[in-house]
Amino acid sequence: MLIACQKTINEQLITKQEMKDKFITLKSTAVPLSVENIDTDQIIPARFLKATTREGFGDNLFRDWRYDSSNNPIKEFVLNQSKYSGKILVGGKNFGCGSSREHAAWAIYDYGFRVVISSFFADIFKNNALNNGLLPLVVSDKFLKGLFETIVVNPQTEVIVDLENQKVSADGITEGFEINKYKKTCMINGYDDIDYLLSLNSEIRAFDLVHS
Repeated sequence: MLIACQKTINEQLITKQEMKDKFITLKSTAVPLSVENIDTDQIIPARFLKATTREGFGDNLFRDWRYDSSNNPIKEFVLNQSKYSGKILVGGKNFGCGSSREHAAWAIYDYGFRVVISSFFADIFKNNALNNGLLPLVVSDKFLKGLFETIVVNPQTEVIVDLENQKVSADGITEGFEINKYKKTCMINGYDDIDYLLSLNSEIRAFDLVHS
């Protein structure tokens, strides 16, 4: 069993591409989407789920909120307002509710966001996000409210997400956040689950030598 596992790991080491998107500290402006109960069907409508790869979903992120029936951009929607940009999306409470589609996390990531901040995430969306390099950052209702207000007043507000120390700050206000230890390790190192296994190659090799 261990020999087979070692063989698989060695093969993966040869073929695995360079790990990417390490996340330690992110400093960015943010996009405020102050809507509660944003469900996954709004994040990425079901009619766009036909693709089997992760690329391209960002084009249809919030499709029915971004465009009208004639495919013209809806000026009032926040993603169509040039004053807002950045790698951080700030959403209302209960973000990612609804169906369990992993495509929702794919779409947000593919659009260019690396963090979603909210006071509550649906559990399945939260896990899907973490599995795809997207950080679902939970803050208090008070912090979230203040963050929305700050960004609206000054869209150039820089939000700092310090994953290593598990802190988020903006406009001089800082708050801590929780994250699964394993997922934190994966994000900091740019690992997916296979990468993490590969990182244990030397330990597995040593164990195999002792017990073979």
